[in-house]
Amino acid sequence: MKFLPAILTAMAVTLVPVSAYAQSTQSHTPGIGHSVFMRGTVVRAAGNDLVVCIGSADGAEPGQELTVYRVSEHPHGPKGPPSYRRTEVGTVRIQQIIDEHFANATVTSGTVERHDIVELRRP
Repeated sequence: MKFLPAILTAMAVTLVPVSAYAQSTQSHTPGIGHSVFMRGTVVRAAGNDLVVCIGSADGAEPGQELTVYRVSEHPHGPKGPPSYRRTEVGTVRIQQIIDEHFANATVTSGTVERHDIVELRRP
């Protein structure tokens, strides 16, 4: 018991720099959640107003047109794995960059829903 204060102090001194480092790098480097799982996802859809998970770290700029896809799952067979299909459902235009990870966009064609996927239109 007499060593408990020393152990707690050592733990606090060790954890503070790691926590501070993690917070300082979060705003500059997209984490795995953003870069792998969320990138390109429509995270909020309220009518024609959207928030998409594409920001300045991805090279997004106001005025860019993005193609919107919806993913659907189709059974491959009675014992086989499911297959997935991307279907183009519309387009959106980036209106404003929120930060490194997100941007406001508006629907320019089609019907866009939360969880749809957006990608920069290729010429």
